[in-house]
Amino acid sequence: MQIVSSNRFSKIFVLLMAFFFAFSANTFAQSRRETPDKKGENKRNQRPAPKTEEELRKEQERLKQEEEEKNAVVDDEVTKIKTNIVNVDAVVYNKKTGQIITGLKKENFAVFENGIKQDITNFATPEAPITVSVVVEYSKWSEVFGSYASRGQEAGKLEVIRPVAYFLSKFIRPPDDFASVIAFDIRPTPITDFTNDPNRLRQTVDLLLRNSPAFRENNLFDALKFALVGGRGDSVVLENSKERTAQYGGMINVQAKRRAIILVASGIDTFSRINYDEVRKIIQNAGIPIYIISTGNLFYKLYEDRLTAAGSISGMPGRMDFLQAQNAMNTFAKESGGQHFPVTFQGEIPTNLQSINALLRNQYSIAYDADEIREANKKYKLEVKVDVNGDGLYEGKEYVIQHRPFFMTPKEPKAK
Repeated sequence: MQIVSSNRFSKIFVLLMAFFFAFSANTFAQSRRETPDKKGENKRNQRPAPKTEEELRKEQERLKQEEEEKNAVVDDEVTKIKTNIVNVDAVVYNKKTGQIITGLKKENFAVFENGIKQDITNFATPEAPITVSVVVEYSKWSEVFGSYASRGQEAGKLEVIRPVAYFLSKFIRPPDDFASVIAFDIRPTPITDFTNDPNRLRQTVDLLLRNSPAFRENNLFDALKFALVGGRGDSVVLENSKERTAQYGGMINVQAKRRAIILVASGIDTFSRINYDEVRKIIQNAGIPIYIISTGNLFYKLYEDRLTAAGSISGMPGRMDFLQAQNAMNTFAKESGGQHFPVTFQGEIPTNLQSINALLRNQYSIAYDADEIREANKKYKLEVKVDVNGDGLYEGKEYVIQHRPFFMTPKEPKAK
């Protein structure tokens, strides 16, 4: 018989006791009841809090919006709303005395389109500053006309430079007024872009005085188109650009309440790229008044009997050329809502320029909203009537209402 030592027996006994206590602790841990946290942080299902009034209101709005979206009818058709605002700047003055009538109100005016009265939607008489483009004929012919008219007593170019210098120095009031100067012969050349700097305007006049015209041709129609709608032309002289040409923005792109073209020229056009009818359409569409100081009149009156009827082979304009020039100037002024001042003597220049300044600064801004039923590229006649006394009767004999006589609807864009 083998006898198990007491040492081995002790080891077996210790292992059995360890196993028993481990099993008992595990069973006790599994059967132990979990006590809830006193603060309630470990609760699986907390009691829902009641909703506030703000939350209830937002929920109702959300449900209402979902219901509206559910019942909404989808309309794939795109509706385009167009407005065609027609602006008419008008000046009222006494026919006999020439006195400009100020202080009139919206109720004193009526606008007719093709004989149908329109509802005036916008009306203003702001004492706004002016923005002008001075377009001056600077060619060999203008030099000849001026020299012969003065009988050689002064440089011929002074006849066209003098009105420009007088207007820029007397009637452009910085810092609110702006002016640009464009000189033309065979092509238009901007001397300065729009500026309110008196020094820049003085430099412009000095530049014209120091230089002499280079070409004989007077491309008047091209110059008017360039001044109104802009285009590619010579770079602005006083900017000293290294580029020979630049894109120039016309007067129609200028955002100003008082805009105008002041034209100083004889009215004779040599061979512009556009013709007389085309430049008339551009003037009518622009709706910017053109105030004209026409030169060469003294030359024509002094030498009319020596001129041929239709111009000579040397290129000298004839009597018909001067008469057509005056008619063209009258037409440009009338169809733009401006005015023509034929100047014969130097003494007339200050008075005429004062009249232009007064007409510019006393315009009534009138506008109406034309409906959408308009034929594209069609001319519509405009007529403005005034009731100065407010008695319900329009005055037609005593007062003159200066405005553009019609407007053109834009062309339909070409389909791409």
